[in-house]
Parts: sequence; C-alpha cells; structure tokens
Amino acid sequence: MNNNASKELNEAGTESGFYVYLATEVEGMARDNGFFSQPFPLEGPVLKERAGWTGGLQDSSIVELLDSGSGIMKLVRSIGIIVHAPDASASEYMAVLEKRAWSETITEQNRISFACRTDGTETRLETELLPWMKDGSMTLGQLSFTLPRAGAAGTVTVIFYTHEGFQLPALVPDSPVDFQSPLYDKMIARSLLASGNNYRLKRTIQKARNGEPVVIAYIGGSITHGANAKPIHHNCYAYLSYLKFKDMYGKDGGDSISFIKAGVGGTPSELGMIRYERDVLRDGAVQPDIVIIEFAVNDADDETEGKCYESLVLKALSGEKSPAVILLFSVFVNDWNLQDRLAPVGAHYGLPMVSIKDAVTPQFPLTREDGGVIARRQFFDDIYHPTNAGHVIMADCLAHLFASAGEADTDPEDIDLSKAPLIGNEFLNVALLDRSNAAAMAHISEGSFQDTDKELQMAEFDDSPIATPLFPYNWMHKADNGGMPFTMSLRCKRLLLIFKDSGSSAFGTATIKVDGKLVKTADPQLIKWTHCHASILFSEPESSLHTIEIAMADGHSDKCFTILGFGVVE
Repeated sequence: MNNNASKELNEAGTESGFYVYLATEVEGMARDNGFFSQPFPLEGPVLKERAGWTGGLQDSSIVELLDSGSGIMKLVRSIGIIVHAPDASASEYMAVLEKRAWSETITEQNRISFACRTDGTETRLETELLPWMKDGSMTLGQLSFTLPRAGAAGTVTVIFYTHEGFQLPALVPDSPVDFQSPLYDKMIARSLLASGNNYRLKRTIQKARNGEPVVIAYIGGSITHGANAKPIHHNCYAYLSYLKFKDMYGKDGGDSISFIKAGVGGTPSELGMIRYERDVLRDGAVQPDIVIIEFAVNDADDETEGKCYESLVLKALSGEKSPAVILLFSVFVNDWNLQDRLAPVGAHYGLPMVSIKDAVTPQFPLTREDGGVIARRQFFDDIYHPTNAGHVIMADCLAHLFASAGEADTDPEDIDLSKAPLIGNEFLNVALLDRSNAAAMAHISEGSFQDTDKELQMAEFDDSPIATPLFPYNWMHKADNGGMPFTMSLRCKRLLLIFKDSGSSAFGTATIKVDGKLVKTADPQLIKWTHCHASILFSEPESSLHTIEIAMADGHSDKCFTILGFGVVE
C-alpha cells in the first residue's frame, strides 16, 4: 500500500461507520516464523459479535451483511486502522490483512501487507483494493500486526466506514476510565457479595505480616488463565491481585508470599476438581493458604448442576493448611453468570465471595455524566474476556475483600465442614488417572491407543509467559493403529473420561462401554478447537469392579482420538 492510503483521522461525525476494535491492546508474541505479532480476528461470527457490542450495531439487516465478502463490500467503503504505541523505537507496525475462504479446508490465504504508523495517524484501506470479496466466496479472515520485539505493546482501533444510506450509531470513543474517582471506589465496593467467616483469611494475613511463607492459589477457566490480558502472565487479574495482597500485608516486600495460577480456558469445575491436586497442589509439593475459585461463567454445562463445584470447594477447604477459600464470580458481556446457582454454596459454608457482575453491570448502561465508570466495550475485550482494564477492576475487587478482612475483627471460630453438603459432595475425593500413574490404579490394555498426543491445549501457569501442554500423559489412537479397543479394569464408584476436543477433521468419534453396555459416544468435533473435555461415565453409591472399553465408532477407525485421562472416585 502506498502512502496516499493514509490520512489523519477525520473529525467525529463527518463519516458514518462503526468500531470493530476500539483501543484494543496489542502485544508482540513470538511466532514460529520468527516475528513478534498478534492477530485480530475478522471472520464472520467474530466480526458480527464485535459489530454488535463494540460498534453498537443493532439492525440485524446490517449485521447480516458481515456474513460474506459481497455483503461487506456492499456495506463497507473503507477500513480505518489507528495504532498508538509508546515504544519510541517503532514508528510503524507492519500489518497484514488476510482473506478467508468459506470452506472446511483453508488453503494459503491471500494477503495484503501495509505499514501503519504508531502515532495515532489513521491508515485507510479502501475496500476497492479487495476485489476477491465481491463474489462472496471469500471474506475477511484476520488483521495481524508485526511488532518490533517480544512484549512490545500498544493499542489498535479498527473502524469500518460505510457507504451512504445506512443508519448507524455515531462514532463516539469512550472517555478514559478514572481509576481514582469516588465512583470507581463505589463500583468496587459493590463487588463484596459476602465477607464470610474471616477466621482463615485473617490467620493468613497475620502470617504474611509476620513474614511467614504464604501461598495464594487461583483456579478457574480462561479468565483466570488470563485470556486477552496483555501480557497474559503479568496483567491478568490473578497476578495483579496477588501483587496487591503482597503490597498490603507482605513483610519486607512480601518475598515470603508466592503465587499459583491454574486457569484453563473453556473448562468447568468438572475438570477443575480432577486437576486440583496436579495443577494447584503440584502433586503435594504445594499447600496453599488462600484458594480463589472462579468458575461462574464456565459451569453452564456441568452435568451435576453444582455437585462438581461444591466438591471442588470442599476439596480446597479440606487442604492440609485449612486454606481460606474465596469464591469469585466473573461475568460475560451479556451480564450472565451462574452466581445464583453457585453463591448459595459459599453462603452454606460461610465463605468470602466477590461478584464482578454486581460491581460492573449496574453502571454499564450509564453515561459518564449519569455515573458510569467504564463502558462495556472498555471492560470486555470480546464477549467473554476482560481487557487489561477489566482485569485491573477484577484485581481491585479482590483487593477490596483483602482490605476489608484486614480491618475487621477476627471471627472466633473456623467454618464448620461437618455439615451436610448443599448440592452434593460426591466427587470430593476424585483423583486423576493418566498414563503416568495408571499402573498403580488400574489394569489397562492400550489396544490401538498406544500413541501419545503432543498437540494439546496449552496454558500459561503461575507467572510464566511460557505455555504448558495439558494432560501430556495420554493415550492416542491414530488412523493407522488398527481397531483394537482401549480397555481398563478398576474398582471405583464414580468415573469421568477426559478426552481431547479438536477442530481438525482428522479426529473422529469414539464409543465408551462400561461393563459391556454402551454409555456414551464422545465426539471431539463438537467444540471445534483443541480443548480438554470431561464427561461423567457413571456415578454409583458403592465401589465395584468395572471394565471400561473405548473404541473408535463405526466408520471412524481411520480417524484419531485422544484419551487425556480419567477422574476416579474409589
């Protein structure tokens, strides 16, 4: 693209259009090609979602035009890109706009490369330069930016300017968030859903003040993982709130206070309870003093409707150090979470609870003049995950709990764990079985599942920027392995299968039989991305000897399937 494609951003109101990305953080991440870049998806479903909640488009007839290249050409006259980067060494970012073919097999995408200034000057890409979209078979794929080094950061705004004749909301950016205002403090204070019994938390605070070792652990889904925080390991709410606890209560800089983060994207407490010993306790090497549990937006498909969640809560509460357990309720862009189902569990045991939903959603509809603190599109980076500003707010909500506990009198007695469970605790003693410990727990014949899958879901744990593969000790069936089933005999009363979801057409469906009876078919294609999937095979009141047989379904023997492990209650 030549320089005449760039021009200064027009004054607000002189052109009609809508935001797709608005002051969205960009970070240089190392890629296989040796460059440091970050993609911004522009494919149909993502584009339509962003046009709705970032751009404010409510007219379905306009939004539907974003489904195809020809529709986009009809609607969009040009694409404006505005980059702000504090890195003085970078006067330009290289950008690449890729096209996407609407077919199952994605071939090499055609690309248009161009430079974007980093001083706020708008780069304008006219859609006439994209003739490949006119027939509708091709559409936008993604816009990616190459940054000068790892960790280089900035913000990107993407505007779709439209042809005349479309009625759209005004292009009005958001005012900066005032993190020091009384309204901000009031919003944060709303997050304290319950102070709970503070006996354990006060004891931990005193340990920190004394300079004794303290471990703060976090377990949850992608929000706890830090998805969309940039950088993910240092700007996620978990790490930020850990730093705030250190600053409040740590002696001599808080070096005695350590950090465990065990968030895994797209996974519920049904999987969290199985991996608790491995990912939080590190197989007994770590015993936390505080455990923060965040599954309020991940447990919609929990087969037990709360029994797995309560089992995880009790598992944490029963730890060697009798840790303080804090329940954290995050929220999606549509104001939804499972707080109504899960908060009664916290109330039952007298646990401290923090609700991000209660903090932010009441003020989303308000203008700044009417008491709004942060706009919805400033808090959310997509329809699920917070921006850096959103993660700061989540950390401040937890810090408010920490501060409130520090100022309060200590409750005279610990919580009562002898009471009957509210929903159920059937999975309290669930343990992970995988290839690393199978010989001690079960008798297994691998059959055609003799390989090990190395293309696994990844997650950055603790404060590391390096992602770790999940469930590496697995059993994989490959297309040329034959048709012998995987069989396992063990004595237990409850059993869950953990298998790999995949977006690859190379993966196929498996059947699971228990004691000769078909109990489930597992289709790894339903989720369409590499993901860990837990599913209950049976739950019985008493332990007995069971035989489990996993085989490829009819017509799928030439496909792949990966058994990541099992959750066992003996």
